Formats: sequence, structure tokens, C-alpha cells
Amino acid sequence: MRIAVTGASGFCGGHVARAAVAAGHSVVCLGRRPGPLGAYRYWDAAVAEPDLSGVEAVVHCAAAVGDPAPGSRAEAAMRAVNVDGTARLLRAAAGRPVVWVSSASVYDPRRDRSRVTEDHPRAHHLNAYGRSKAEGEALALAAGAVVLRPRAVYGPGDTQLLPRLLSRVRAGTLFLPGPDVRLSLTAVENLASACLAAPGWTPGAYNIADAAPYGRDAALTAVLHAHGVPARIRHLPLPLATAAARTAEAAARLTGGEPRLSRYAVDQLAHPVILDLTRSRTQHWTPRHTLEDYLGSCLLTPRTG
Repeated sequence: MRIAVTGASGFCGGHVARAAVAAGHSVVCLGRRPGPLGAYRYWDAAVAEPDLSGVEAVVHCAAAVGDPAPGSRAEAAMRAVNVDGTARLLRAAAGRPVVWVSSASVYDPRRDRSRVTEDHPRAHHLNAYGRSKAEGEALALAAGAVVLRPRAVYGPGDTQLLPRLLSRVRAGTLFLPGPDVRLSLTAVENLASACLAAPGWTPGAYNIADAAPYGRDAALTAVLHAHGVPARIRHLPLPLATAAARTAEAAARLTGGEPRLSRYAVDQLAHPVILDLTRSRTQHWTPRHTLEDYLGSCLLTPRTG
């Protein structure tokens, strides 16, 4: 197939583009910067419709990411890409199969998430990212797209999770809100394999994650160790962490920037969030990569500097 991959210069899109070429597909990378390989067509999702001529299917990875509070000045810019950009993409797709990469951040954080199915409510988002992704995927679902909902995507080239984790280590200590919990994580290779399989799936929403959840404390300790950052984990009482996040969000509203700590970040780490993969497995998709694979590759890679 000739597949268009939007956001191919980014972490997830780049992995999808490379996986597509490795599988024998022809790739057209769309975005403001070229992808890692394949043909390139410039596209600013916040401004215009993409050129999809000659393309048979679209994998939409392009997104504005971050942790601004709902109602902040940054939300408008995020919505221009995640919502308005989606509408532009769907018009240009004109009936072609579309795989729209969403996020488990769309799920209602007030409800129990110890077993999250795709029917879990999508409301009461704690940041603008979750709210804009929920709006964007609603457009995609209405247009008959396949929507994938990964959680906490990690892997080689990660520009979000790992840098945020490393930045929170202070004097050899990482403070985490509340006691240890179990969490679903998604290897970027698992997401890429789902993206390439999904054009043939029944339209609708699908959770995408590693085969089994991980213990939060052990997983984060292992990731830090693999990157040469020995750190001990200390548990911060959840009410204290939430109060600190509210204070940081109030300060960020005055400056228009992102808070150093947010209620969203606290929520994502403090409560069990386990994605049910039954629906994606019915499409004969199996997640084959694990956190242990990633950690092994990190430990085998010589560090410089």
C-alpha cells in the first residue's frame, strides 16, 4: 500500500513510517518537517488540508501535545491541531481508510479505571490535551475511522515521558503520588504494529497497550536505572500532591505556560489504569513488545558524554 503518515517527524509517527517501509509499504510523510524516510509533503494541520493524492490509507499521528490546563490560552493552539486539523484531514481523506491515533487520556478520570474498556465515559478531562483529543477522535469516529487509544507510549526516541521522568529526579529521589499501583504502558513498536494492521479493522475505537500492566514503582525504577540514573522512590501523600498541583496550575494560569506539576500528571501516576485489550485482540492483533525489551536495549547501548 501507499500509506500517508502524518506527524512522521515525531516520535510515534517516525516509528510508524519506519515500520511501514520495513513491511514493504510505500510511505508519504506529511507534516511541518520531513519524516525519517519516504516521500515528504509539507502540511500544517492548523492551517490547511493535506495533499493525499495517490495515497491509499492514512495513519494520523500528528498532534499537539503538552499539559496545559483546560481554558488556558494554550488550549486554542492545541485545539487548532487536534480538532480543526482532524476535520481538515478527514475532508481530504475523502473515504480512504483513516487510522487516528488518540490517547487513553480521553477517559473520564473520575471513574474506576482498573479495567478500562472502550465504552468507558470520555469526559471531565483534567487538561486541554485530553479534552482536545476527545473532541478530535469524536470527529474521526463519526467519519468511520479506526481510532487507537494507547497509554503512556514509550520507546527509543521518546521526547515526552522519559524527559519528564528524568526532570523530576531531585538529589537521587523521585517523589510519586500515593502508594504503588499497576499501570498499562504502550511500547511504541506495539502502537506501530497496530497502526499498520488497523486499516483492515472494523471502524471504531480500540485500546492499545502492552500485553500486561506493570507495577508503577518497579517500572520507573528500572527505566531510571537503564538510563544511568539511580534514584530511590518516595511516596508523597495523594492529598498533598493534589494540593501542590492545584497551586502550580494557578501559577501557570497567570503566566500562560504549562504547570510544573498538574492534576493530570498526579492522576496518571496515582491511580491504577489498566486498558482492556479484548476488542483489539478480536482483530487478531497481539502486542509482542514489552518494557523489558526496551530496558534491555538501553542497557546494551553505550552511553557517551
